[in-house]
Amino acid sequence: MTPDTASVACDGWDGSECEGTPHCPPRCPRFVDKEGARWTIRPAVAADEPFLAEMYEGFDRADRAQGLPPVSRRRRADWIETMLEDGHDVVAERNGELYGHAMYTPTAADTPELAVFVHPDAQDRGVGTELCRHVIAAAAAAGREALELHVETGNRAARSVYGTVGFEVVERRGDLLMRLDLDEPVATEVRWPPLAREGPTESLLERPSAASGPGRSPADD
Repeated sequence: MTPDTASVACDGWDGSECEGTPHCPPRCPRFVDKEGARWTIRPAVAADEPFLAEMYEGFDRADRAQGLPPVSRRRRADWIETMLEDGHDVVAERNGELYGHAMYTPTAADTPELAVFVHPDAQDRGVGTELCRHVIAAAAAAGREALELHVETGNRAARSVYGTVGFEVVERRGDLLMRLDLDEPVATEVRWPPLAREGPTESLLERPSAASGPGRSPADD
């Protein structure tokens, strides 16, 4: 089991009327994915290190980007330790297990680099997009100027996620360099409480059926 999450998540899951409080983190830790599963997105702590190591055991070579996470167990452990020490890290947790990890690093840089990793069993559910939004919110709250990232030209899925949350390509030289200036509106919007982001919502019993054709939102990607 991962460290206790009681300090970062509210008891209730209906955020339709949540206006936030001065004690809330930069972005609400509650998240419901495209399959209706409930997640907690929270800051990583040192005690998460063995659970992150376990999560990354499930990554094949095809799940890596720019050589990360490292293939060898020893190098991977060193990398996780360095990220937790030098970066601002968040994790995606469900039922006591970690399935996602994202960070910006180094924390003191005006323009740190973002990286996000989602376990193969949790991909295509919006978890990576939500992790990115948490990193953006944290970096904006910390006064960073921008975030950058490198992505392989052929990695269309990752490019789509990064584009959804506001990153734009600024350089094409081998891999793509993408950037998000944190004075852009998206860096403010990701920090809004659920009520401001989504507006009041009807209860599950009152929502129209899928046949009524609800529209898509960026979170669906």
